Amino acid sequence: MTPVELSRTVLCAVRRAVDAGELSVAVPARAVVAPPGPGGCGDYATNVALQLARPAGRPPRHVAEILRPLITEAEGVARVEITGPGFLNITLDGGAEALVRDILRRGSRYGYAEEPSGRIVQLHYPCEVRAAVSGQVLAGLLRTQGALVRTSCEAELDPAWAEPLAVTVEAHGRPGTHAPLEVNLRPVPAAEDPTPLGRDAARWALLHPAPHDRPRITADHLVQRETNPLFRVRYAHARSRSLTCNAADLGFDGAPGDVHPGPFNHSAAPLLTP
Repeated sequence: MTPVELSRTVLCAVRRAVDAGELSVAVPARAVVAPPGPGGCGDYATNVALQLARPAGRPPRHVAEILRPLITEAEGVARVEITGPGFLNITLDGGAEALVRDILRRGSRYGYAEEPSGRIVQLHYPCEVRAAVSGQVLAGLLRTQGALVRTSCEAELDPAWAEPLAVTVEAHGRPGTHAPLEVNLRPVPAAEDPTPLGRDAARWALLHPAPHDRPRITADHLVQRETNPLFRVRYAHARSRSLTCNAADLGFDGAPGDVHPGPFNHSAAPLLTP
């Protein structure tokens, strides 16, 4: 279970408590999970009980006691403990090892469906740059999950933005039917031409906002500073590529192998002995 998935699990527990009438609060938009601090335990900890205590009108530990069994029931969670004023400390059940083995087994096909689902999806979108880019992304995601995708644009679009989306569709449909699933994409159009930003930054500017929000087509996306989320993504990519290139120069790669302790391990052993 990833931190993002665990955060969703915590929010689901809050929602269940609210639905059951055990808590009378607004479900927060997000729940922060992070490695436990001093005095904590387990794999992750969350302060959601402290966050909800005041609006719930209850002590944080009382809120934590309500949420504890609901989080413990979640798949992938081994146990939950309460520490300090009401921190929920979560220990996972070791499924990470199975996840790593599955990733290594499937390699570049990890995240893809094992076989076609037989579902046909028909995407319709207007001939507008944001809709076309959104259609490309959605079509790609659907294909990874085994769907057979057809697309239709209301007119021709600049080929610099509209990559070929149409694929050969076999005569398969949902169980018991050959009718495709119809999807109409109608995001708020871009008010300006995103071409001056360059292909990558323009795609980010078009896809990052919610579909019902108007995208910002400004040079701010090109500024190299921490407050620019696109810069953070590009910087992380550049750093990871640099690490892998430097590792390759030293003779290392990403393939797992046996670990043989070197001389430095033996000399350090006494320092690690309780």
